[in-house]
Amino acid sequence: MKTKLLIALSIWGSGVLASSAQETIFNFSGKVVDRSGKGIAGVVVNDGVHFTKTDAKGGWALTSDTTVSKFVSITTPANYQLPQQEGLAEGFYIPVKQLAEGKKSDFVLEKRKEAKDNFYYIAVSDPQVRKATDMQRWKQEAIADMKIVIDSLKRSREVIGMTLGDLVYDNMPLFSEYKQSLKNTGAVFFQCIGNHDFDLKYQDLHNMELGTPVYAEMYYHRTFGPTDYSFNVGKAHIVTLKNLNYMGGKKYEESLTGQQLAWLKKDLSYVPKGSLVILNMHAAAWNKVANTGNITNGAALQEVLKDYNVHVFCGHTHFAQNNEVADNLYEHNIGAACGAWWTGWVNQCGAPNGYMVVEVNGENLKWKYKGTRRYFDYQFRLYGKGKFFTQQSFVVANIWDWDSACKVVWYQDGKLMGEMLQFTDADETIASEKKVRSQAVPTGHLFRALPADGTKEVKVEFTNRFGEVFTETVQL
Repeated sequence: MKTKLLIALSIWGSGVLASSAQETIFNFSGKVVDRSGKGIAGVVVNDGVHFTKTDAKGGWALTSDTTVSKFVSITTPANYQLPQQEGLAEGFYIPVKQLAEGKKSDFVLEKRKEAKDNFYYIAVSDPQVRKATDMQRWKQEAIADMKIVIDSLKRSREVIGMTLGDLVYDNMPLFSEYKQSLKNTGAVFFQCIGNHDFDLKYQDLHNMELGTPVYAEMYYHRTFGPTDYSFNVGKAHIVTLKNLNYMGGKKYEESLTGQQLAWLKKDLSYVPKGSLVILNMHAAAWNKVANTGNITNGAALQEVLKDYNVHVFCGHTHFAQNNEVADNLYEHNIGAACGAWWTGWVNQCGAPNGYMVVEVNGENLKWKYKGTRRYFDYQFRLYGKGKFFTQQSFVVANIWDWDSACKVVWYQDGKLMGEMLQFTDADETIASEKKVRSQAVPTGHLFRALPADGTKEVKVEFTNRFGEVFTETVQL
């Protein structure tokens, strides 16, 4: 009798599993078409795990497990406009729930009148709004400043915006107001998820039980779509990745999963080797000074990227640091829009609240950090003798967008004295705001010069890697 019961239960259990599999695994299909309804061939389509390309008639088909895949998305080809609504990137993804219900399964693209290789790219990190006063500052300072810049830039080129995570500060209801703030800026804005954009009550999808109806990034998904996606503009292939392993209750590890690295490898397999790749992530991978916050598997990521000319844009740390990782790999860890969490006007390294403006010319990039409420020429802060607590006898320059191709020299009463000495310390502006100075984060983009007694004036000249010269003068 017991044997018969066990067999019956076994058969019943197998039936449940089979039924469950039928309910979660679907054969999805659809088309990518232009405005006239004509199919577009060769468009890359993926569900976060599997990839395919559209056929001659624009058709695509994927078998997807909806417990793992939450979206089917396309990589917009360079000769088609980025799908958007009121300046927000939309229309490049379809939720699998919608596909499973037999609703819309087609992507509609509009062909560009003229494909151009040059465009502007605006990278913004960490708006991190938690309350109404934060949102007010975000709108009145950062958004207002960006709109003026974008209005100027868009006269000559297309402008694309990317927010690099921590859109809000553990306050999911603010997603809608944040999203509203980015409408009609004149740019097409995309998003990246940050550690403060998860629902605290849950772990992220890959950490939850398979088939769970709730998970930590579900509100982000509902508002902004997939966390891993790509698109093409000009000669650039642009990728956004979630690089946080979220465990709930603000606990997380900066890392990429093996599945994500596999996804990236497949995504790049459709891109000619040697191409320009712009990779957006929240957390950095290769910071050397104040290196907290780096992802744990940067080496594995570098291996996937080895055949491409890559520029990585990231935030998370609330300080600026340029990292020349390899000949083909440059990381821009940019200052936060909110600075030190909307408490003042500077980041943890002393860089002003702001964002990065990138000029993309074919396969080459030229960039400049834009301080909010500042002119583009404001590229460093100069401290006079006695104004920097730990360097009382020196004149100190904080040059936030420094890298090894830059040059910093100084003049004493009009006479060229040579290069300034680089050192690592906490910036004076942020250190002076701390109750305990030692809590200030060190930065490596500080430079000092020792003027002779009786010197009346010191001028510092900063030449960036593009040959642009910026000067500041201090009277002693």
